[in-house]
Amino acid sequence: MFHKAILFSLGIFVLTGCDAQKKAKTDSKNSEMTSHTTSNDQKNGIIYLDEGEYKFLKEYQMNITFKGISEDSRCPEGVNCIWAGAALAQVEVMGISTRPVLLNLASMDFPNRNYHQSADFNGYTITLQEVNPYPKSGGTTELNGKYKIGISIKKAGASSDTTRK
Repeated sequence: MFHKAILFSLGIFVLTGCDAQKKAKTDSKNSEMTSHTTSNDQKNGIIYLDEGEYKFLKEYQMNITFKGISEDSRCPEGVNCIWAGAALAQVEVMGISTRPVLLNLASMDFPNRNYHQSADFNGYTITLQEVNPYPKSGGTTELNGKYKIGISIKKAGASSDTTRK
């Protein structure tokens, strides 16, 4: 009988520990969610995102995530280049009733390489306006994880001065 009491109390102890771990995980997820869904860093209609950051944009009813830069062939500062080059940002967008879509937005339109500065999603045109920092002569590998982009979002059909995909 004594061994049953010990096993019973050991079982209660294990289950209590599991419940505490679940609460800790949900608390950390909630704090992580609130840290990324705070006010939009907007200046002049441009929304800024750091690499890996995501934001829920309430006015557009969409979640937007800056996944990273897949290519940065921009001419480094202080170097003479034949072509100015382009940066290709991977931006994941998801509406409240849509699946996620990965957009490859370029810092400039270049149809021959299938680079587009804008793309349409869920009735909106999303345009890449800025990519920072600009590469130095040492190369772009040191910039991994440090990129920041600026995008603008307008109703699709509103006049814009960039080509749409």
